[in-house]
Amino acid sequence: MKQRIIRHKRIRAKIKGTSERPRLSVFKSNYHLYAQLINDSEGKTFIAVSDKDIAAKGSAKLRSGAGKTKKALAYEVGKLIAKKAAGKGISGVIFDRGGYKFHGTISEIARGAREGGLKF
Repeated sequence: MKQRIIRHKRIRAKIKGTSERPRLSVFKSNYHLYAQLINDSEGKTFIAVSDKDIAAKGSAKLRSGAGKTKKALAYEVGKLIAKKAAGKGISGVIFDRGGYKFHGTISEIARGAREGGLKF
């Protein structure tokens, strides 16, 4: 975890989100996935989604995402954030992988966002 934080600080020193191209920030905990569109110049978050938004409402299996794999949930998170961004008129973003390697769930979020219409 310490190495991820070091990598994340190194990445964040190089990228900044603006109102025209916000930063698509990704975070994954042991149980959930989160994605945000952030304007760093104003310090505001435009849109925030997580796999909790996708899981069935009132489901006792919220942690497991109602039977979906983590990759499937990650893809849905990417599609959902792209849909909400299109509703606010945002088409281009800067991808911030949060210090994680670009594979697995992180790449699935990016793939879902690209297929949803966001340009990196």
